[in-house]
Amino acid sequence: MSGNAILLDPTSELSPVAKQLLPRLRTLQDVTIGLLDISKPRGKEFLDAVATFLEARGATVNRYSKPTFTRIAPRELNQRISSECDAVIEGLAD
Repeated sequence: MSGNAILLDPTSELSPVAKQLLPRLRTLQDVTIGLLDISKPRGKEFLDAVATFLEARGATVNRYSKPTFTRIAPRELNQRISSECDAVIEGLAD
């Protein structure tokens, strides 16, 4: 992906806060990637495949899951993920 990207906020805020994207990881070697399962059907199977892909490329994978997909992740879970991981992938699947 090159150039500028437009990110849409699904919360329909009238005046969304400008957010800066973090730089991409240069490599997967020796980094820790968090995989967050939001507890929807088939999400685990998708993240299993992602974990296999990442581990084959030298990343360490930590797995996390939300208690339910109907609510946002608890603050404590978000803080734990941010302190333990270099990046996170959230699995959305049905």
